[in-house]
Amino acid sequence: MSLTQVVVLAILQGITEFLPISSSAHLALAPWLFGWKDQGLTFDIALHIGTLAAVGLYFFRDWVQLVAQAFGVRHGRDPELAANRRLLWLLAAATVPAAVAGYFLKETVETTLRSPVVMGVMLIAIGGVMAVAERVGRRLRGIARITLGDAMIIGGAQALALVPGTSRSGITISAGLFRGLDRAAAARFSFLLSTPVVAAAAAKAMLDLVEQGGVPAQLASHFALGVVLSAVTGCLAISLLLRFLRNHGLYVFIYYRIAFGALVLALAAWAR
Repeated sequence: MSLTQVVVLAILQGITEFLPISSSAHLALAPWLFGWKDQGLTFDIALHIGTLAAVGLYFFRDWVQLVAQAFGVRHGRDPELAANRRLLWLLAAATVPAAVAGYFLKETVETTLRSPVVMGVMLIAIGGVMAVAERVGRRLRGIARITLGDAMIIGGAQALALVPGTSRSGITISAGLFRGLDRAAAARFSFLLSTPVVAAAAAKAMLDLVEQGGVPAQLASHFALGVVLSAVTGCLAISLLLRFLRNHGLYVFIYYRIAFGALVLALAAWAR
């Protein structure tokens, strides 16, 4: 891999993993557009670790408070989290649908569904879902009032994110809006919910890397740079999105998804 490829893919991962525009579609299209060879398992693992670092670092205080109060210990200063002491268990329950879907559909997702046509269609289709969520969502409740029903609906939506082109944040934020959450609460719950899934993906990737003998010496610098860049840009993307959604809707991302999805479908048709 060239240094340019490392930098571009790491920044793309950090930004698109958390914005509701689909990281899988962007990471699949970039090498095709620039004529790059596949980056390989080692660098994919670096991106997984960077993504985990981003969400873990940004929400570290939240997770400490959630774990503490779930076991009856008062800790942390966030009043929204403190008002929902069951939130850790709700997140655990909401993780189950994606875990089950990932276990049974892993091979299908990595083969049959990993095509430009599927990505293009899902980019546009989920953009439509996001637009409907924006229109009909009542946005009356914060994270303090999330229920088990909310958690399971959002968790079920997260399972759909296994399909390339969907966007985990896009589909889970939309599900939160459909359930009456405000945008900031839906996005925050979405990111907290993503943490166990991202951690599991990173752990699985690390086991695969260990089985292959670890990071080759000649790739060590690229591996480290990929981790750092994807983590830093991921943190920035989370922060910017949460701030943006306090006062703005999802429409800028919806328009982008539709335009990008149309581009992917056009390129797929042209490549034939």
